[in-house]
Amino acid sequence: MPVLFGVLWPLQRLNTGLLAVGRTIAVALLAAMVCFILGQVFFRYVLNDAPRWTEEAARFGMLWMTGLMAPVAYRQGGFIAIDMVERALPRIAAGILTLVLLSLSLWVLCVMWDRGLNNHVFSLSGRGTMPSLRVPLDLFGGESIKFKNQWMFASLFVGVTLLILVNIELMLRQIITLLGGAARLTPLADKTVMAE
Repeated sequence: MPVLFGVLWPLQRLNTGLLAVGRTIAVALLAAMVCFILGQVFFRYVLNDAPRWTEEAARFGMLWMTGLMAPVAYRQGGFIAIDMVERALPRIAAGILTLVLLSLSLWVLCVMWDRGLNNHVFSLSGRGTMPSLRVPLDLFGGESIKFKNQWMFASLFVGVTLLILVNIELMLRQIITLLGGAARLTPLADKTVMAE
């Protein structure tokens, strides 16, 4: 049991820190997305001339927001789950079933991690650029840089990496619970995520 806690506590602290940073960035991205979409509506329906880059910027923000918030929701149990079987089973059997499902989830996440890295970030389409979204360095005397598709596709890779870290933490917590150490676990409930 001490070995499990020795692995869990640093991982739990790492996840808490990474997810707090991700949550802050995701909130900023959500605010930016709202501004981009409202700006697009204003330009389209009031001035009858919508800029093309606002849609790409909103999509870019949405993908990164999803990649950064999915691990937070996963850690807090915020995903929709069908738990009728788990509730019907005895405590030990339900715990083993949960561990099996977390193991399957880890396998799927590892496959997604590989696909996200090799089939998206470092793929031929990943080397392309977005048609109208640019980093406006020309405003500061430089040359504007087109956003690369890799920057957008990296949201999948980063999100799945964070999900893998959270999944490993949840597996360790489940093993500790099955071994009778649930009382020593700190709760994962985070009241800053969302109000019920």
